[in-house]
Amino acid sequence: MSDLLADVVRTLSAWSPPDDAQSALRANYLAHLAAHPNGIWREGPPEHVTASCFVFDPAGERTLMTLHRKGNFWVQFGGHLERGDATLAGAALREGTEESGVALRLVGGDLAGAPAIVDLNRHALPPAFGRCREHLDVAFAAVADADAVPAVSDESHDVAWWPLDALPDNVVVDLPVRLPAAVRTLRLAAHS
Repeated sequence: MSDLLADVVRTLSAWSPPDDAQSALRANYLAHLAAHPNGIWREGPPEHVTASCFVFDPAGERTLMTLHRKGNFWVQFGGHLERGDATLAGAALREGTEESGVALRLVGGDLAGAPAIVDLNRHALPPAFGRCREHLDVAFAAVADADAVPAVSDESHDVAWWPLDALPDNVVVDLPVRLPAAVRTLRLAAHS
């Protein structure tokens, strides 16, 4: 078992899901990885693990999102795990930093200080995503400085700050449902 696969399994196994739906997804992810140990790589099965992060300002009033080039919708930052990633959380932080152009720090976590998962989302992908058919996304929460000026990467049409109560119309369909868990993690981390 690769070190990164071991970290993904360990991170998922140690996480306490907030509800039955997230618990079922975690079991689904772990079963998928047991059947497909290469399910952490883009070149593995067409259904594979990805890492993402919801980015907030320090006050937790705005979220930084990307207008995804292939999907043409606003969504949190994220993508495929890479061979140089040491941890799942590190992959989420790398993706967020690369795609936003700003310095980020992951928040939340356990008593040892390891960042905590805030959301699992398994979703089918349209043909524009090539051989990728499903992403088994694992999301974390991150904070950027309030005055951080984002940069648009080659994976995006745009990157912008949005008030949590005024998200754009073409936000990825389930994001308003998924965002509150990330906000709760951010607010809990601020009070600990």
